[in-house]
Amino acid sequence: MTPERAYWKAHGAGERSPEIEDIILTNSWCSYFYARDVIKGRWIEAEDIIMTESEDSYLYARDVIKGKLPEKMHNMMLLFAIKNPNSWYVRKYFEYIK
Repeated sequence: MTPERAYWKAHGAGERSPEIEDIILTNSWCSYFYARDVIKGRWIEAEDIIMTESEDSYLYARDVIKGKLPEKMHNMMLLFAIKNPNSWYVRKYFEYIK
């Protein structure tokens, strides 16, 4: 099963599906949406994968955390800012937390 299929299966069920969470955890995008739409809150186990993508990190901050990311994730956004200062998602994150 792909991470996308696993996410949609859980989303359709409307509840957590622990037996497929390991599959979802292999994909940043799916992990963000699972936290937002199924868990409806912070998913600590997924934060290491979510922080690998600036877009998903920003959306996680905005839609799940509703504020500044946890320190490790925030520091990764700082690294993204250094590597690509023109990134739209990095810029939006730092504007959002002001």
